[in-house]
Amino acid sequence: MNLFENILRLKGFPIKEAKDRLSEIQNIPKNDYKTYVEEARQKVFEYHLRENSFYQSFIGSETLNKWEDIPVLTKRDLQIPLHKRLSKGFSKKNCYTSKTSGSSGNPLFFAKDNFCHALTWAIIFNRFGWHGIDINTSYQARFYGIPLDFKGYQTERLKDRLSNRYRFPIFDLSDQKLETFLTAFKRKKFDYINGHTSSIVLFAKFLQKKNIVLTAVCPTLKTCIVTSEMLYDSDKELLEKQIGVPIVNEYGASELDLLAFTNTKDTLILNSETLYIEILDNNNTPVKKGELGRIVVTSLYNKAHPFIRYDVGDLGMLHEESTAKNSSLKKLIGRSNDVVYLKNGKTLPGHTFYYVTKSIVEEDGNVKEFKVEQTALDAFTIVYSSNTELLAKDLQKIEQSLAKYVGSDLKIQFKRKNVLDRSKSGKLKQFISKI
Repeated sequence: MNLFENILRLKGFPIKEAKDRLSEIQNIPKNDYKTYVEEARQKVFEYHLRENSFYQSFIGSETLNKWEDIPVLTKRDLQIPLHKRLSKGFSKKNCYTSKTSGSSGNPLFFAKDNFCHALTWAIIFNRFGWHGIDINTSYQARFYGIPLDFKGYQTERLKDRLSNRYRFPIFDLSDQKLETFLTAFKRKKFDYINGHTSSIVLFAKFLQKKNIVLTAVCPTLKTCIVTSEMLYDSDKELLEKQIGVPIVNEYGASELDLLAFTNTKDTLILNSETLYIEILDNNNTPVKKGELGRIVVTSLYNKAHPFIRYDVGDLGMLHEESTAKNSSLKKLIGRSNDVVYLKNGKTLPGHTFYYVTKSIVEEDGNVKEFKVEQTALDAFTIVYSSNTELLAKDLQKIEQSLAKYVGSDLKIQFKRKNVLDRSKSGKLKQFISKI
């Protein structure tokens, strides 16, 4: 067993047992897999109904005749102190606890029992292995945030050394800083890149401006794994061109697990081993494969905390060929609460606004990053960072496009900043509604 796995075991997470269990699950025959999932979800539901007072109260005295009758959990339902949501026999001292980044609102404090957390790592080991990456030995170029207080900073740096990774802090992404990133790639033999999508995209734009393909200066690179933010098709094309390796999309939720991961055929494969994932409409009814809906997840192995029919807040669509054992996402849209509400009563997903603006402001490579803020039903502010101020003709072009695709009589303001604000975790939220 290697260093990283030894660290997990020393911290109380039985990684070997988790890997063995994952292997057993993956060896379940296709014809028996639906039965495995149904039995596992029923078992965890009955456990929490018996052992968790919070979940008992949440379910109440409702008569539940079938799985679809179980009410859907939301983050709002979980906004009470963590110790009141733990199952009998669990406390912060004997399970893994953490919190989400809070990029979509208030952070959520959550818990996993130690075996469940070990299973999360077993899944990550397995999926990275699809692309020839061994977390124990492969050298990672890490594009992530880092705590700025002395203790937190030193702790993360120690974790990086023990985890065989070199961190590129993403709170300063000026050209001068990106130049130091490039220098590090010239000196170090990285096996893969892993980090927030928007920051790696910005680095790729920097490389494009310098007419550099990253593998030309760092030939050991095998793959690039982006996470935490939406990966748009145009950004994926840019990354493939400028980094020179396959781009892997990691879709996860820290309170749950790794939800989906791109395989070597560029298909976003769902985690059907440790999670049960449903796509539901606004009435909490499953939609047909190929139809868009809310992503709702059940954690099959978490005994410390109930995540049963839990709405993660994202929209997605299953491939029509999906089965109980082999499911994949045909489309992943992003936050379901990133919705544009207009004065005329029309509603649009926030990414619509983003797509329209993106195609224009990035034509000449001047704009590095941008985000859209809705301040009223008919008012939007486009905040951007760029080498030079957008010209009047550029602004007019954007306004004309928005009138065509979003709506007329919109009040549009433009605000240029040197650096766009990110969350403490380093995420860039690209549409924000302030109404």
